[in-house]
Amino acid sequence: MTDTEVLFLRSDELSGLATLSEYVDAVREGYREVGEGAAAEPRTKLVNQSPPGMLTGYMAILPETGAMGGYTYAAGFGDKDAHFFLPVFDAESGRPLAMLDGASLNPFKTGAAGGVAIDELARPDATDLALFGSGAQARGQLRAAAAVRDIETVEVYSPTKAHRESFAGEMNEALDASVAAVASPDAAVEGADIVVTATNATEPVFDGDMLEDGTHITAMGQYDPDKREVDTTAVERAKYVPDLRARVDQDAGAFLQAKEAGVVGDNHIHAELGEVVAGEAEGRTDRREITMFDSGGTGVETVAAAYMLYRKARDEGLGELLEFAPASDALTGR
Repeated sequence: MTDTEVLFLRSDELSGLATLSEYVDAVREGYREVGEGAAAEPRTKLVNQSPPGMLTGYMAILPETGAMGGYTYAAGFGDKDAHFFLPVFDAESGRPLAMLDGASLNPFKTGAAGGVAIDELARPDATDLALFGSGAQARGQLRAAAAVRDIETVEVYSPTKAHRESFAGEMNEALDASVAAVASPDAAVEGADIVVTATNATEPVFDGDMLEDGTHITAMGQYDPDKREVDTTAVERAKYVPDLRARVDQDAGAFLQAKEAGVVGDNHIHAELGEVVAGEAEGRTDRREITMFDSGGTGVETVAAAYMLYRKARDEGLGELLEFAPASDALTGR
């Protein structure tokens, strides 16, 4: 066999290559496949104490999309930074197709998962969004929400006044919605149809008693047993939908702490997102019910988004070709 040509794509080549609607469409298809039985596993996380750091990976196979792969990334260690490698393979032949410098797409693919959940679980007439966070992940979540709902007003809260005001000003210019910074969590949640948390908080960022009937929550910073952005009350009140059911007992901090408190059990998990997208489980069935999407990050949105970007980049002649030897050649020294 001859060497396989693999397209290497840098962050600057991926920037602006796809719209949020294209990300959402790709990620929706990925979750539909998983809901119908395609393989996806939650993250594997290895923690190092000295130097402190984390090595993480997760994978998915999306046969109908035609791709498989996933993230491997290192965070911390001596470099005090994060580095994301994202290989994409052909799902039929197994041959490598692309290697992406994956950090830049992270907010968009994660935002797209939140967008899919909003489209499936939020009320169709939802127009008011409360956003907790003012970083890159918050930006991705908000743009994706605006791609699936006619968002009219956004109330942004984060602890640092300058950060939330700067973010609100930027997004007010970027979106059709009216985006404003607010001074308290209660001011954000009051009257909201959708609440999105995109933070690195370890404790709840709002009071679950403040949620009005019919609210949808997307909590995307929930990937550690000791971390939670939403409180026990919010979990208890909501129809609870995680990205992957297998992830819940591993690192869905808000659910695990609500379970430990005795207010929910395993039967409180309504369905995973793919099952709802595929029609294997119901989404919202009542205008008054509260719904929650617990997003910790999976290989599903990662592979779906990366393959979509690979195809667009290939069609536009972007990237650099690298050669990889198949094992049948490499192991024999040919």
